[in-house]
Amino acid sequence: MPKTDFKSVDDYIDSQPGDVRGILERVRNTIRKAVPRAEEVISYKIPTYKLNSGPVLYFAGWKQHYSLYPASQRVVAAFKDELAPFEISKGTIRFPLSQPVPVKLIGRIAKFRAKEVAEREKVKAAAKKR
Repeated sequence: MPKTDFKSVDDYIDSQPGDVRGILERVRNTIRKAVPRAEEVISYKIPTYKLNSGPVLYFAGWKQHYSLYPASQRVVAAFKDELAPFEISKGTIRFPLSQPVPVKLIGRIAKFRAKEVAEREKVKAAAKKR
């Protein structure tokens, strides 16, 4: 039975097969660089990056790919051309482990999601003032 009670992102990455660890570390570093103020936690048993209380981005490693979540409609629309080579379904973007990590694309998606979360927070704050 695979381990699922991760205490940290390091713990999560260390649990992955050796060849996948470097890929996931690259994804992690890309997100951290793009959204340096994000808190790094484990949520839903996978690495998660949050700003304030809102989740910005999650990632997970699988046998043949790694995934980013959530692939909101706005994310998919904004990066439509760049995401065309990748499988997208039910809020998930799947990147093959056999291809180089698209660092620039992941960084831009992370920044885009951070902006989405910030906008949502502003709307919530404005609604509370009413």
